[in-house]
Amino acid sequence: MDAGPMSDMDLVRDLAVAYCEAIHHARPDVFVDMCHDRFMMTEVTAGGTVNFWDKDGYLARVAGRQPFPGAPSYGILSVDVAGGETARVHLWVDVPPRRYEDHLGFVRVAGAWRLMTKVFRTMGGPVTEN
Repeated sequence: MDAGPMSDMDLVRDLAVAYCEAIHHARPDVFVDMCHDRFMMTEVTAGGTVNFWDKDGYLARVAGRQPFPGAPSYGILSVDVAGGETARVHLWVDVPPRRYEDHLGFVRVAGAWRLMTKVFRTMGGPVTEN
């Protein structure tokens, strides 16, 4: 039985899951396709400092570490799609020894969803439970 085409909400949620799994498994190749060429990542520290990385900088961060053992640990808190052109995902993901809170911004470009922005902060750490 054909379930029909996936909704934008399902497509974006699937991208969020792929994002979390690619972080856990240190897979920069996933982000090459997922991220828009003008992707920008912004970290806000507990002290209020703001740090920025472009797509190449982000890919280097992911490629510069080993995959984590075991299953990925993450939670998708919310997914919003607006007008079929923009979407936002709020999630947490464990990157041992820390847990991060991410706000991902997606845009539809040439019919495909692309990750445009990532704003994140450290929720806490070290991570003590999944």
